[in-house]
Amino acid sequence: MERGGQPRRRRWLTGLFLGLVLLVGAAIGFYWGDLQQTALDPKAPFQTYVPPPAPDYSEPESWWLRPQAGPPNRTADVFFIAPTTYDGGRHWNAPIHDPEADRTFREVMAPNYVGPFVSIGRVYAPRYRQASLYSLLTLREDAREARRFAYGDVAEAFRTYVQRDNGGRPFFIVGVEQGGTLGLRLLEEEVARDPALRARLVAAYLMDTVAPADRPPIPPCAARDQAGCLAAWSRVAEGEFDAAKRRLDRALVWNERGDLVNLTPRPALCFNPVLGAVTDAPAPARLHQGAANATGLEWGARPAFLARQVSARCEHGVLHVSRPKSASLRKSGSWADRRKAPGFNLFYADLETDAKARLTAFQARPSEAAPQDQPPDL
Repeated sequence: MERGGQPRRRRWLTGLFLGLVLLVGAAIGFYWGDLQQTALDPKAPFQTYVPPPAPDYSEPESWWLRPQAGPPNRTADVFFIAPTTYDGGRHWNAPIHDPEADRTFREVMAPNYVGPFVSIGRVYAPRYRQASLYSLLTLREDAREARRFAYGDVAEAFRTYVQRDNGGRPFFIVGVEQGGTLGLRLLEEEVARDPALRARLVAAYLMDTVAPADRPPIPPCAARDQAGCLAAWSRVAEGEFDAAKRRLDRALVWNERGDLVNLTPRPALCFNPVLGAVTDAPAPARLHQGAANATGLEWGARPAFLARQVSARCEHGVLHVSRPKSASLRKSGSWADRRKAPGFNLFYADLETDAKARLTAFQARPSEAAPQDQPPDL
C-alpha cells in the first residue's frame, strides 16, 4: 500500500507543479504589457529629474542628417523630426547619442520615413532629447512634461537651421509620431507667426499624428496641387474594434500655453495620403501607388514598391486602412518595437508623388527648379 501510494503522490505533485507553471505563464502573458511598461518607467518625478546634456546644433554630431558643406543645388529643404527611437528605463528623455536609438533611426526610421523626401530636398534631421517610449504610453503629467521638454530642442534646432542653412529656400516640415506632435507646435509657434517663413513653407507632413481640425496652424491640404498646407493623419487598422475611439480619447494636442491637453471633444484632422487631400472619400486599393519595407536598406537606395496593397478612408478624423496583402507590411519585433512607428511605410510612393506635386505647385509662384544631387550622408 505504501509503495503504490508513492507514484500516485508523485503524479499528483507533478500535475500540481505543471498547473502552477501554466497559471504563472498565463498570468505573465496577460500582464506582459504592464510588466514591460513598468520596466521602462524612470520611477522618478520629472521635477527632480536631471536630463541629459543639451545638443549643440552648431556641431555636426547634433544632427542625424545634415547635408555636407558645399553650395546647395536642390530646390527645397526638408526639416525632419524623428519618431520615437528610445525605449526609456533610466531617462524620461533620451541622451542624443544612445546607441540603440541611433541604430533604430539609421536602420528603420530614416529609410522608411525620410526616404520618400530625399529626391526633393536637402534633409536636416536633428538629434533631440526625445521623450522616451514610456512617455507616450501614459497620460501622467511627468510624461507630458517630458514631451514638452523635447520640444525645446526641436525648436532650437529649427531656429539654427533657419539662421545658418536655409538661406531663403523653400522647405518642408516632416514629422512622424512623437516628431509629428512636436512638428505641430513648431508650425504654430515658429512658422505660422512668421510671414517670411510661412511664405516659404511648401507643405507639412505629420504622419501618425493627431492634429485638431477646428484650429490647425496652417490650412489643411484640400487638393494635391495646393502648397503651403498641412497633411496630418493618424491611422488604425480597418475593422479593429473601437481602435479609432481609443486613439482619439488618448490623443494629446497643444493648447495656447504650450501645454499638452486632451483633444476630445474637438475634431481631428484626417489627410488621406492615397488621395492627397483631407477628405472623407474612400480610396480604393487600385489607387494606392506603393508601400515599402525599407528597413535595413542601404541609405539612398530606392526600395521596391508594393502597389495596390491597401485601401484607406477617413472617418471621424481617423484614417482607417485595410490589412496589407504583403506580410512584410505588418508590425513585428519586440514588445517595444511594435509600439513605435513601424519598420515600413504604407504610403511611401504616395508621399513621394504628393511632395513632388506640392513642390511643383509652389514653384509655379514661380521659382526656378534646381538639379538634384545625392542623398545626404547617414
